[in-house]
Amino acid sequence: MGNVILNELKIRGFDVDVGVVEQNSRDESGRSKRNYLAVDFVANWGDKRFYIKSALSIDDAEKRAQETNSLSRINDSFRKIVVVKGDIEPWQDDNGIQYIGVEQSLLDEELLR
Repeated sequence: MGNVILNELKIRGFDVDVGVVEQNSRDESGRSKRNYLAVDFVANWGDKRFYIKSALSIDDAEKRAQETNSLSRINDSFRKIVVVKGDIEPWQDDNGIQYIGVEQSLLDEELLR
C-alpha cells in the first residue's frame, strides 16, 4: 500500500521524502534514551506540506495511538494524514489528524491538496 501511495504522490507532482521524529524518554534505570519514530511520507508541493502515515487498520485505540504517535509529535500547522486500507468515511480526530481510505486518496485528488 505504501508503494501505491508513494507513486500516486509522485504522479501528482509532490516531492516526497521519508520523515523521522525524535522522541526522548527515560528507561527503567532513569537513563535518557532516544527513539526515532517514522513518518512514512513527507509530501511537499510548493508551499504545501503533508505528513502521511500508511496503516492497514486502526481498529482499536492502541493501534491508532501507535500509528499516530509520530504525527502527534510534529509541532507545526501542516496537515497530518493517516491513509488506511479500505473505504472509510474521511474524518478528523481531536488532535487534527485526518483519516482517509486508500481508495479515496487515489480517486479524489482534492483530499491531498
